[in-house]
Amino acid sequence: MIFDATFWVAISFFIFLGLLIYFKIPKRIQNILDESIKNIKNQIENAEQLKDEAKNLLNIQEKKLSKSKKEISKMVEDANLSIEKNILKTNAEFHSLMENKKKEADQRIVQMKNQAIKDIKNVSITIALQSIEKLLKKSVDKSKLDKIFKASIEETKLALKKKSS
Repeated sequence: MIFDATFWVAISFFIFLGLLIYFKIPKRIQNILDESIKNIKNQIENAEQLKDEAKNLLNIQEKKLSKSKKEISKMVEDANLSIEKNILKTNAEFHSLMENKKKEADQRIVQMKNQAIKDIKNVSITIALQSIEKLLKKSVDKSKLDKIFKASIEETKLALKKKSS
């Protein structure tokens, strides 16, 4: 019997398969593949857990950010209200101060006016008295003055009698 090359190839193929089975190579390959599959599944699960954790952290940070934005806007509103109140208060104080200064100035003007009128009256009286004195010295002699003096004393006595009765 002559064995051709295909026979020997078939025999060596079956011997090769037998050796693979004898040394449990397919099982080892399967174990290696199963282990790789488990590693890949674990990595996927870890990645999903990390993804979930990242989403949770993102949500927490977004909540903190929105809370911070609300707090900042409230702080800005409070600051604006405080500034407006301060402006109104300062404005009112300024107007009050100016009103008081205006009243003081008006009072000073009235006082100065009254003082000026008194000064003018005093100067007028002094000038009038000086003029009358000069006139009397030049135009009236002593006998006429005595007569005028006595007449004014008599008029004063009569006026006092009328007033007392």
